[in-house]
Amino acid sequence: MEAATPLRPARVHVLANAFVVDSLTVDDRCAAELVRARAEAGEDPARVVVEAIEIGARILDREQAGATVELFRADLEKSTRDAEAALAERASQLSEVFARKFDEAFGAESGHLVQAMERHFGEGSSVAVQHRIRHVMSEVSTKAREDLVRQFSSDGAGNPLAGFQRMAIATMRQGADQQAGHLRALNEQLTALKVELQALRAEKDKLAEVAAEHDKSTAKGRPYEEAVSEAIDVIARGQGDDCDAVGDVRGAGGRKGDVVVDIEGCAGRPRGRIVFEAKNSHRPRKQALAELDEAMAQRDADYGVWVVPGEDRLPSKGHQLREINGDKLFVVYDPEEGSRLGLEVAYSLARARVLMAKADGEGLDASALAVECERALGALEDVRRIKSQLTAATKGIDDARGILDGMAERVRGHLKRVDELVGAAQSAA
Repeated sequence: MEAATPLRPARVHVLANAFVVDSLTVDDRCAAELVRARAEAGEDPARVVVEAIEIGARILDREQAGATVELFRADLEKSTRDAEAALAERASQLSEVFARKFDEAFGAESGHLVQAMERHFGEGSSVAVQHRIRHVMSEVSTKAREDLVRQFSSDGAGNPLAGFQRMAIATMRQGADQQAGHLRALNEQLTALKVELQALRAEKDKLAEVAAEHDKSTAKGRPYEEAVSEAIDVIARGQGDDCDAVGDVRGAGGRKGDVVVDIEGCAGRPRGRIVFEAKNSHRPRKQALAELDEAMAQRDADYGVWVVPGEDRLPSKGHQLREINGDKLFVVYDPEEGSRLGLEVAYSLARARVLMAKADGEGLDASALAVECERALGALEDVRRIKSQLTAATKGIDDARGILDGMAERVRGHLKRVDELVGAAQSAA
């Protein structure tokens, strides 16, 4: 480049981001040709000069930056080598110190960590962590257990199981009550079964007894109870009473009583009831009275009559047609003899006694009734005496039987008079 001779000194004014050139001549053929060619091409020469300066400035700046970088790189490489040497020496020193400190802290035999671990986790140490944890856990579990017991045993709102406990208690109480009720019902059923079993046993015994009595019945083969029932039925029809054989019919609690007579039952509502118990064997007095009481209770009767086929079958110390306790008597009736006189007397006495009790004696001539009853019993005693004479005598049987029949008619007349007195008393009442 050849510099041009300036006409006057060139001045360059540098601003913030630009500069101003005054009276500057550029003596450079390449630059002059570039400006000339651009100008000939129609471009602004000043603009071409500005672009050339700008481009040259950037090139110069890059070259300067490259030189600076090379210088900095050389300095950095030197500094790096020095730093690496110092760092290696320092690292060696630190490694030695660190190894010594590591041995002091983590040594297998005398390291601080081993000693601390032994002190805090060794089995022989009283302050070992596991011992302290165990102690703390024991205290916590004890307290938690006490708190749980206190919480779940209270009836307050703090107990989440209070409602469940009350419900469980109510359910258990209800179950206990139901079980108690079931047990009571079961006990009642067992009691009823026991009573029924006893009744069945008694019935079985009675059936066995009846079977035994059937074996000992009359020579005609007719059971004694049936004969008594037929005889009483004949007597009852004559009185307008209703007669039923109930030996096989269960009453209120049992089958005691063979024949039941409802007084005036054929005309309407019965005014009283008589029960007859027929036995073909001997019974003790106490047992006979007890069976009559049972028959009266089971058949709802007002009077009881004990019927046997012979005087040897009467209960011990029992007399025929003698009242006992005002509502019972014994009588002998033998179907083979064919006479119902004793049974008729017993029937009439029992009937009169029941009607007297029902009417409370109002309008009834008790003395006349007693006289007629005594006359009937006296006549019956004569009948028995004559029967004895007929049995013992070998002569005059026909006359004695005629006398006997006449006396029997007298007895029936007295009994009819008794019925008339009773009827008159009832009409007056």
